Amino acid sequence: MLQSNSFLLSLLIWLPILGGFATLAFGSGRANSARWFSTGVALVTLAASVLLLTGFDYANPGMQFVENKVWIAAYDIRYHLGADGISVSLIVLTTLTSLLAMIGAWTSIDKRVSQYYASFLILEGLMVGVFAALDSMLFYVFFEGMLIPMFLIIGVWGGPRRIYAAIKFFLYTFLGSLFMLVGLIYLYLKGGSWQLSDMYALQLNATEQMWLFFGFLVAFAVKVPMFPVHTWLPDAHVEAPTAGSVILAAIMLKIGGYGFLRFVLPIVPDAGTEWAWLVIALSLIAVIYVGLVALAQDDMKKLIAYSSVSHMGFVTLGTFIAFGLVRDYGNGDAARLGLQGAMVQMISHGFVSGAMFSCVGVLYDRMHSRMIKDYGGVANVMPWFAALFVLFAMANSGLPGTSGFVGEFMVILASFQKHPLIAFAAATTLIVGAGYTLWLVKRVIWGEVGNAHVAELEDINAREAFVLGVFAAGVLVLGIWPKPLTDLMEPSIANLAMQIASSKL
Repeated sequence: MLQSNSFLLSLLIWLPILGGFATLAFGSGRANSARWFSTGVALVTLAASVLLLTGFDYANPGMQFVENKVWIAAYDIRYHLGADGISVSLIVLTTLTSLLAMIGAWTSIDKRVSQYYASFLILEGLMVGVFAALDSMLFYVFFEGMLIPMFLIIGVWGGPRRIYAAIKFFLYTFLGSLFMLVGLIYLYLKGGSWQLSDMYALQLNATEQMWLFFGFLVAFAVKVPMFPVHTWLPDAHVEAPTAGSVILAAIMLKIGGYGFLRFVLPIVPDAGTEWAWLVIALSLIAVIYVGLVALAQDDMKKLIAYSSVSHMGFVTLGTFIAFGLVRDYGNGDAARLGLQGAMVQMISHGFVSGAMFSCVGVLYDRMHSRMIKDYGGVANVMPWFAALFVLFAMANSGLPGTSGFVGEFMVILASFQKHPLIAFAAATTLIVGAGYTLWLVKRVIWGEVGNAHVAELEDINAREAFVLGVFAAGVLVLGIWPKPLTDLMEPSIANLAMQIASSKL
């Protein structure tokens, strides 16, 4: 079994980053070679993440595969990596989704191909770094570094308004994270350490915790994104190329939820308890209001983007409902259920949203339109695609037996033990979500063939079937048998629930 002093996490970070720079060497004249090389690097990275999973000790709630070296000695900033069950699940999701996104973009990108694939590989390595960093400044470097390749992916290979969308994406996320940087500097000056474990042990009074809480809240709320700082997301999704939308929805949004688990819960548990009502309220607004906004969309990508904001509301709801369950009711089991539900929802949303955006990409590659009115009766000419699209739509609606049901049900069940009205409000997403998703399916998939362009559509090829098939397998396996995932995360979740219960006042 792989233990500490392993270099596996460094391999997972630096293999795709170095592979990305190597991909640039192919230039514009050898596009196919760049595709094959970069996809091979992504495949090896996925294999390394499987080693991470198989070598992980499920019973150990602490960090494993630890690497700890001095980086900047003058400020005691360290290259400190490690992974628990939460990190491992998100790292594997990152490596799998990155590979599928790159395969999915095989024919849709025909300009600056080597630069495109290089950007994706570098982005993959930086995202893995976020999930593995145990030094807060190292976390911040990876957290900010991700913005650069995604900015390029949207700004260079995006749609007509790509520059506007890329700048809006960059400014929102960059300005939000500056509040986190101020908080981290304060914690360093107070405790003399950038290490997360030292920050967890640091005693903080109520005022300090309040200011730190809001600093972290702004940074991670933009990333999730939570209402009302979600407006950058629809623009970014609509203008981004398909693979960019897949990675943005499936992985980058999860970094906000991960930040809440890593920073807010353990570092400022008392402020989290005091202000949990605010996050719960904003989460319910996202679940209900943003879901209703999705109903009014005429662009498939924009509809799915608003759907992502609504579903990610369950992640923040499950995370912050745990505070009240532990502190007010002493119900640690329900708190763990809420946290588990939040994590399962993150993984599930990675599969479902990645699949939905991939489906839109399949249609866009053929028709060069994302407008719902341009389609109709697609099932008549693309039966295999229609079957997969309907499966993902059902998962997006929270159908039992799919991954979309499991996390949301766990969060609703935990919320009910806090207050039935919270659970009722959260459960309305099952109605609203079914509304906008089935309305999309009705207008795009069912009925008579909409026009001559739809009549000429060809069904998915082997490459597209592979990508969508892997997403479908993830949706069904997690929906029918979520136990391996919950077992992987349970010790880490239980440890988080204990940290919430411990006051620093």
